[in-house]
Amino acid sequence: MATTAQEHIPTYDRAASANGGGAATAPADWRDPRYQAFALLRLAFTVAPIAFGLDKFFNVMVHWPNYLAPWINDIAPGTGQEFMYFVGATEILAGVIVALKPRYGAYVVAGWLGGIVINLVTYSDFYDIALRDFGLMLAALTLARLASVYDPPLRLGRR
Repeated sequence: MATTAQEHIPTYDRAASANGGGAATAPADWRDPRYQAFALLRLAFTVAPIAFGLDKFFNVMVHWPNYLAPWINDIAPGTGQEFMYFVGATEILAGVIVALKPRYGAYVVAGWLGGIVINLVTYSDFYDIALRDFGLMLAALTLARLASVYDPPLRLGRR
């Protein structure tokens, strides 16, 4: 018996969004490669920002102030290391947001990575790292798109 393409298209429950519209959410099915990609990216963008954020306080992997563009160091209050404490706290918070609500946290991480790319591109000799972080930014945006399917929107004040 022949099957049609329609039989293979999954249907999703509709979840109400804060603006009254509907948003499709797919079930968490570990056999589905799309869900596996979502889960893998969610794990990566939870663990990596938290790990790198913690390292901003201890400089075990690298001395992070070395990567701070001089123009940012000139406008940031305090020393480069003190600014790295702010950077670390922000990265930890971004990782926690991804863990709790990847639909929104992925955009926070993508924006943060965009800022890192700008910092590195405006500072000579770090173009290779900027390119890597640009790729990570694209991966974070991919997580955001997958999260729009697998992570329902917040329901703020509406039922």
